[in-house]
Amino acid sequence: MDNSRLLLRSGLTLAAAAALPAALAGPSAAASGISVSTTGSTVSVVTSACAQINGSWGTAALLTSRQANFAQGRQVALSGTSVSQSAAWSSVSPGTYTVVVVCSSGSTAGSQSVIVSAPTRPTISATSSPAPSRGVMGGLGGAARDYGPLTLGLGGAMVGAGLVATGWFLRRRSRPYRL
Repeated sequence: MDNSRLLLRSGLTLAAAAALPAALAGPSAAASGISVSTTGSTVSVVTSACAQINGSWGTAALLTSRQANFAQGRQVALSGTSVSQSAAWSSVSPGTYTVVVVCSSGSTAGSQSVIVSAPTRPTISATSSPAPSRGVMGGLGGAARDYGPLTLGLGGAMVGAGLVATGWFLRRRSRPYRL
C-alpha cells in the first residue's frame, strides 16, 4: 500500500476518534454558558457570559417545575468579576429545579436543570460487641478454630506414622541386594 494512502487513512481515523467523545457527550452545561452545582441544600451557578452594565452583572433565578417564567423564581443578583460571575441559593428543599441566568444586557446566559436530593443522615448503631478474649489468631485458614485433644492426637499420630514409613523406606533402599 502506498505510504501517502496509509497516512491519510490513519489521519482520518485519528480525527474520527478525537471527535467521537464530543459527539457522544451531547449538549453540555458549558455550551449553555452556565455551570450549576449542588452541595447539600445549596445550589450555585457560575458563568462568564455577562458584562457589567450600570454596576450590575445580571440576575439568576431558581425555578421550580410549577413556575413558568423568570419573574416567578427565587432571584439572586450575580456577583463577581469580569472573568467569572456567580450566585447561590441556600436552604433549597429537595426536588428538581431550573436555573436561569439573565445578564444585565437582557440576554440569557443559559439555563440548566438541577436535582437537589434529600440529605442523608448517618445511622449510629447502639449495639456493641465484646472484644475477642484470646486476641488475634493468625494462621492459614483453620487457625481461628479451637481443636480438641482428639483431633490433635490423631494429627500427631498421622505425622508419626509418616515419619516411620519414610525411615523404613529409606532403610530398605540402602541395601543393594533388594529390589
